[in-house]
Amino acid sequence: MSAPTLESLPRTRLSDLGWAAADTWVVARRHLLRLVRRPDELLGTLLIPVMAVLMFGFVFGDALGAAMAVPGGEYRDFLLPGLFALTMAFGIGNTTIAVAADVRGGVLDRMRSLPMSNVALLTGRSLADLVTALVELTILMALGMMLGWQWHGSLAAALAAVGLLLLLRLALSWVGILLGLLVSGPEAAMKYFALIFPLAMVADTIVPTSLMPEWLAGAAEWNPLSATVTAIRGLFGGPNAASTSWVAEHSVAMAVAWPLAITTAGVLLALARLRRLGR
Repeated sequence: MSAPTLESLPRTRLSDLGWAAADTWVVARRHLLRLVRRPDELLGTLLIPVMAVLMFGFVFGDALGAAMAVPGGEYRDFLLPGLFALTMAFGIGNTTIAVAADVRGGVLDRMRSLPMSNVALLTGRSLADLVTALVELTILMALGMMLGWQWHGSLAAALAAVGLLLLLRLALSWVGILLGLLVSGPEAAMKYFALIFPLAMVADTIVPTSLMPEWLAGAAEWNPLSATVTAIRGLFGGPNAASTSWVAEHSVAMAVAWPLAITTAGVLLALARLRRLGR
């Protein structure tokens, strides 16, 4: 006799955590299959960072490198980790639009009518975002290597850097989920995408905060993206700007603390919003 499968067992014989995990995968699989059938969404997400690699790395690279008193090639080593973080940030747009479309189209309501965990409706979206982010990072890192970028540290340090990037994407995924539940529809979600640019650019991504006006540098140093970018530059063994703040000196700790705090707040607020949608 074959062993019973998860689906064949009565719900009462499984823990709530086990069912939530199974339901999470079901929801994540739906989103991933949709992405496979519509690869233009993935290409659209990659378009901005790929163009940024070409423009900032090669068209403006020498000029920006001169402003930083480094060769253009060294500037590209400085730039790529920032672009990896930008890719994680720009994923907010796709998440927000997708969640808003599910809400407006009644998909979320139909799924809530099924005997499945309400939490899984959101954690499944977040899991799909992480898988997509891993694919995006793989493509972007491969492109960077083709253009001359490489990490100079150990493999373990490089994997730790990728882990910090995915942790950042997890946090920003929950921001996107919350926004998707709050906005009136996909059209409004697209307008909110403009808010990502200050978050992405007022950070230690394209240029170091030391080159920014003093009043702006303070905000940029406390930007969660700056902590992640500074931390992964060190883990990749690339050039980094001199530490000018407490955040920069403790970048690895802050690259963990910021995403965990944002994720916790995002989960609690998104679940509260999801409950209100059913009333």
